[in-house]
Amino acid sequence: MRVLIVGSGFVGRAVAAELVRSGDEAVVASRRRPRDCVHPWLPLDATDAAACRRAVADAAPDRLVLVHGPSDVTWCEAHPEEASRGHAGATRALAEAAQGRRIVLISTDNVFDGAAPSNDERAVPRPANAYGAAKLRAEEALLALSDTSTVLRVSLVYGADPSRTGQWLNFFEACVRQLRRHEPVAAPDDHWTTPVLVDDVAAVTRAVLAGGSTPPLLHLGGPDRLTRDAWARLIAERLGLPAGLVVPTPRARSRYASRPENACLSSVLLDSTPATRGIRVRGVREGVRLLLPEGRPAADGTPR
Repeated sequence: MRVLIVGSGFVGRAVAAELVRSGDEAVVASRRRPRDCVHPWLPLDATDAAACRRAVADAAPDRLVLVHGPSDVTWCEAHPEEASRGHAGATRALAEAAQGRRIVLISTDNVFDGAAPSNDERAVPRPANAYGAAKLRAEEALLALSDTSTVLRVSLVYGADPSRTGQWLNFFEACVRQLRRHEPVAAPDDHWTTPVLVDDVAAVTRAVLAGGSTPPLLHLGGPDRLTRDAWARLIAERLGLPAGLVVPTPRARSRYASRPENACLSSVLLDSTPATRGIRVRGVREGVRLLLPEGRPAADGTPR
């Protein structure tokens, strides 16, 4: 397959790498060329319909993966109209430009309000924030324009991301960096997640992209449901650092205040769908062991 990936962030780059490892071609499109991009790249403002048509024509892809738009939930809450244009408007423009090509849209657990402990594909979306509302409108736009595409809702994605800095770090990477500097990590003890390793997201995305009998909606969450506080403590334990470096913090007094209490996904379809059957989604303990193979501080007491 030759695949156009719209969005060059953490997930988009992982999907591109997975495609290339599998023998496919990946072309990445985004507003700015990422510093570490090793794949063919096209400049694209996905909110510009004419630019979307040009990008699809230039890339000449067989299929598309959409992982675009602002992902900072707090920013989206303050800029709901821009969030809607960046997600729903761009998805509509890209779906029209695709002219029937198969598309996988990466969506989010934030389409739910967090009232239930977890949600599978049968649950009715009720966004409680602007990010979730924008993503839900994007889902609806895609499925209204394409009967061959799939929305893949993904829970909190994590993994090693050494090229990123500041606010763009995923929760795992941010925890590791702070803990290694012996800095306290403020982690909500009332915000539940089902974290999923970025490599598993990439593997499922490629399978869904290639699969011919994939349903229009799939959920992908990790097998473990835990709070950010508990997850950060697992990371500290793996690094051989004191659990006291992790400071339990109410979600309402953290940067996650606008997130739903239960940002958790489960699936009744993933294991029964031919394209994704047999893909093992790893739990957080295995993920932490893979990402932190050293598992303990060095002989001089300094975390490696």
